[in-house]
Amino acid sequence: MNSILIRHKWEPYLWLLPSILLMTIFVIFPIGIVFKLSFSEISKAGIVGAFTGLENFRLAITDKVFGTVMLNTLYWVASVVILSTLLGFIVAMALNSSFHGRKIARSIVVFPWATSLVIQASIWNYIINFEYGNLNNILMNLGILKDAVNWRASYQIEFLWECGVGIFVTIPFVSFCVLAGLQSFDDAYYEAATVDGAGFWNKLTKVTLPLVRPSLTVSTVLNIIYVFNSFPIIYTITKGAPANKTDTMVTYLYMLAFYDQRKGPATALSVIGFVILCIVAGAYMVISMRKDETL
Repeated sequence: MNSILIRHKWEPYLWLLPSILLMTIFVIFPIGIVFKLSFSEISKAGIVGAFTGLENFRLAITDKVFGTVMLNTLYWVASVVILSTLLGFIVAMALNSSFHGRKIARSIVVFPWATSLVIQASIWNYIINFEYGNLNNILMNLGILKDAVNWRASYQIEFLWECGVGIFVTIPFVSFCVLAGLQSFDDAYYEAATVDGAGFWNKLTKVTLPLVRPSLTVSTVLNIIYVFNSFPIIYTITKGAPANKTDTMVTYLYMLAFYDQRKGPATALSVIGFVILCIVAGAYMVISMRKDETL
């Protein structure tokens, strides 16, 4: 009897052991190495030297472009996550309703998310090109424009285009996360709300949003992580030019490590980014769980 109880006690951990080992080898161990490197001197050849304390962090933070890069990262993450969540929720609501061709519409919506980000960014790079871009050609053929417009006249406009591409490719992910939540609960909730005289707005705020909040929490946390770490869009469109004005932390970190050969400050930046992500994602999840408890 005791052997059976012991077996049942340890059985869940035995099933989890392969996942724990994989997480340790491919996630926890590399994170530990990066933390170690961030406190060490690293040569241009990648040779790890003596312990330097917080010197790498000091060099990274006091860099003249650090403030610009952090602001760009904040704007990038906030705009892409907030707008893609809002638009993705609207798309999910539309895809959840009954209409002819709904399956085709769902297939079309998933295309931007299924396609490689490098391909997406390259296509948009071509579309907004001043000399031969499709956007100018279409608008001039429709008579909306008389002459071609330089859609990349300044780094601010280029950064807005990058944010727009980020929003475009992120909407499908949010849409299908929310759609999965919408299809998981019964229509009886809406029928009861209709009987009570609830209108569209009351159904949305009192029924839909509370029930779909777990899906929104998951999609938002994952979105924050994915968008913060997103590299292909920024690098493909501008490579952070001019003078790091359109860089985010990830692209700047890459340029710092592999172009400037300053691997010490680059590893320190990666640790800073990791800590920021943990704090933001953790805070958002705590706030969301507290809201769920009060419902």
